[in-house]
Amino acid sequence: MKKIFLLLTIACTAYTTYAQNGWISLFDGKSLNGWKKLSGNAEYTIENGAITGITMPNTTNTFLVTEKEYGDFILELEVMIEDTTSNSGVQFRSHLNPEGNNGKGRVYGYQYEIDPSIRRWSGGIYDEARRDWLYPLTLNPAAKTAFRNGQFNKVRIECIGYNLRTWVNGIEAAYVVDTFDAKGFIGLQVHSITKPEQAGKKIWWKNIRIKTTGLTPAPYNNNLYVVNTIPNNLSAAEKKSGYKLLFDGVSHRGWKGAYKPAFPEKGWEVKDGTLTVQSSNGAESTNGGDIVTTDQYSAFDLSFDFKITTGANSGVKYFVTLSENNAGSAIGLEYQVLDDKVHPDAKLGRDGNRTLASLYDLIAAKKEERFVHPPGQWNTGRVVVYPNNHVEHYLNGIKVLEYERGSQAFRDLVAISKYKVWPAFGEAKQGHILLQDHGNEVSFRSIKIRKLSK
Repeated sequence: MKKIFLLLTIACTAYTTYAQNGWISLFDGKSLNGWKKLSGNAEYTIENGAITGITMPNTTNTFLVTEKEYGDFILELEVMIEDTTSNSGVQFRSHLNPEGNNGKGRVYGYQYEIDPSIRRWSGGIYDEARRDWLYPLTLNPAAKTAFRNGQFNKVRIECIGYNLRTWVNGIEAAYVVDTFDAKGFIGLQVHSITKPEQAGKKIWWKNIRIKTTGLTPAPYNNNLYVVNTIPNNLSAAEKKSGYKLLFDGVSHRGWKGAYKPAFPEKGWEVKDGTLTVQSSNGAESTNGGDIVTTDQYSAFDLSFDFKITTGANSGVKYFVTLSENNAGSAIGLEYQVLDDKVHPDAKLGRDGNRTLASLYDLIAAKKEERFVHPPGQWNTGRVVVYPNNHVEHYLNGIKVLEYERGSQAFRDLVAISKYKVWPAFGEAKQGHILLQDHGNEVSFRSIKIRKLSK
C-alpha cells in the first residue's frame, strides 16, 4: 500500500511540474496522432521514437503538419538529416493553398531552414512558396557552423507577436519582425529531389514540444541584425541596439538638398510612407537634385528599402563630404540602384561594376537573379562600414561584395575609375548619406542606421 501511494505521489509531482512548465508534447513517440500529410507523396513513418521522413522521386515538397494551428509559442525539437546535398525545414505559422500544385495543395509560410550543405544556412528563415528568403545566414555568419551533420540538432523557434526568432543548438540564428501571419500550423518538410541517388534518404525529428502560455522572450543579442519588414518602423530590439530612422515616413526631417541650405522645393515627394525622387526623363540632378542627411557618419550599419521603375537609375552614396562643389550629382562611394535589364549603364564600366548593388565604377556586385526583385517591387539594400574600414554591400539579405576602404587594392581601383580626379576619394573620416536624383522615379523607405564603435 505504501509503495502504491509513493508511486502515485511521484506521478502527481511529475504531472504538476509538467503543467507548471507549460510544455505540451506534439509527438507521442509512437504514432502520428495530431498530424496529417499535405502537398506531396514522400513517406513519413516512425523509427526509434522519431518521426522519419523519407524522400521519394517524382513528387513536390511534402509536409507533415499539425492538425491544430498555433499563434504565439516557443517550439523545441531535435532534427537530423541524412543527405548533405539536400535540405529540409520546419514550417511555422503556415497554411495550405488548396488550389496549388494543380489541386493537390501547396503549403506556404514561414520555414526554419535545415541546411546541411556547404552553404550552412540552418536556422535561417525562409518564406515557403511566397516571398523566398527573409533571413539568409549571410546576415549572421557566426551561426553558420552551429548545425552539426550526422547527429541530432536542437531547434528552437520563438514566435511572440511579430517577433520571429530561431536558434540552432543554443546559438541564435535569425530574427525577423513581420506581420504576414499571426497563426498557422507547424510542419515537417521532406524536400523534393532532383537526382535518383537522393531517393530514400531520411530526415528524423524527435522530442517535439511546444509552449503557448507564460511565454518570456529570450534576451536579445544586441549585435544580431534584425530584419524588420514593417515600413519605417523600429522594433524594440532595433532600438535597443542603437538604430534610428533616417526617414520617419511622413516628413523630410533630417534631410536637405546637396549644396543647398534646405530640402528641395520640387523633385522629391513624401507620400504614403515613401520618399520618392520624381522623374525628369533621366536628366541627372536637374530637377530636385540629390538630397543628403544633415548628420554625418563614419562607421555605421545602414539599411534602406528601394523600389525602382522600369529603366531607372539612382544610388545611395556614403562618405559624401560636399567638398568637391562639382556640377551634377555630389561625389561619394555609391551603392548603385539600377534596372540592370533596361538601363544602358549596366553594360558600361568594367566587368559589371555599374550594376545593381555594386560599388559604382569600382567593384561589381556578385548576385543571383533569384535574389533580385524586379521594378515595381521593394528591394532591401544594406551597407556596413566597420570601424576598421572594412565595408560590405548586401542586397535582400545576401552579401554581394566587400572591400577595405583606403587599402592599396581600393586605391588601385580608384586610379582606373572616374573618381581618379578626386584626391583621396572615398577616404574621408566621415560624411553624409545621399539619395541620388538621376532623373528617374525611385522610391525609398525604411532608411535606418546604427553607428558602430570599436
